[in-house]
Amino acid sequence: MTLFSVAQMNAQDDLEKNFQDIEALLQQSQAQGSQLIVFPENFICFAGGKQLEIAAQFESIQQRLQQLAHRYNSWIIAGTIPCPFRPDGSVIRDGRVRTVSLCISPEATEARYDKIHLFDVQVGDAVGGYQESKFFEAGDSPVVVNTPFGQIGLMVCYDLRFPELALQLRHLGANILTAPAAFTYSTGQLHWQLLIQARAMDSQCQVLGAAQQGWHGPKRQTWGHSAAANSLGQLQQICEKEGNQLIQVDFDLLEQQKIRNNMPLMQHRRLIHF
Repeated sequence: MTLFSVAQMNAQDDLEKNFQDIEALLQQSQAQGSQLIVFPENFICFAGGKQLEIAAQFESIQQRLQQLAHRYNSWIIAGTIPCPFRPDGSVIRDGRVRTVSLCISPEATEARYDKIHLFDVQVGDAVGGYQESKFFEAGDSPVVVNTPFGQIGLMVCYDLRFPELALQLRHLGANILTAPAAFTYSTGQLHWQLLIQARAMDSQCQVLGAAQQGWHGPKRQTWGHSAAANSLGQLQQICEKEGNQLIQVDFDLLEQQKIRNNMPLMQHRRLIHF
């Protein structure tokens, strides 16, 4: 059996302060015996309009995170970091960046996932409307990474609303789905826990949802409630308090296989064309 930590953060626009919080959470995770920690979306810096500034530091941020993973002998799902270049190294020329989630082992960066689904929606909060595609370029490739405790399918925030991505990650061999997020207060209140459990139920994967919580500047408020669901879709743990903290959950690969054998959803699936 393996132990995982899922972080909740209230990241702000101060990169160095955020790194202090990241290391404190890593220390706590290691002390509790976890092998992996999942951080939220925008965990390095939560500030609208600073994407290009932070993206210019992508490689140095990645290096710092690799050093932390090595120091604490922990696997890290590095929330999201804005990045000015694509996975093939080509630079994005139109002023946008990509939202990148990294999977980092104690030895190296093992995988990179570029967020596929961009949040272009109207929300009834102080911000009103969100148009991620104005500032971010979408990725186009699902990513599954092999680890000592199972295969991890990488997702980010709005991706949770698209069951076909979770099913594709399961098809590619995923046992665990990670979902760094920064759900708005209003959409999170409605759907966050539901989506965590639904994607776990659909895919028969454990889902680890790391969330931002609280106020980030005068207008942006996130829902928080970092959560994890098991391969049956049952809620394992959820953060009910405010601020930086961890939840810890276990994962049993053999138990997951029993669940999948008892209800072989992937073998029973039939495609319906509309």
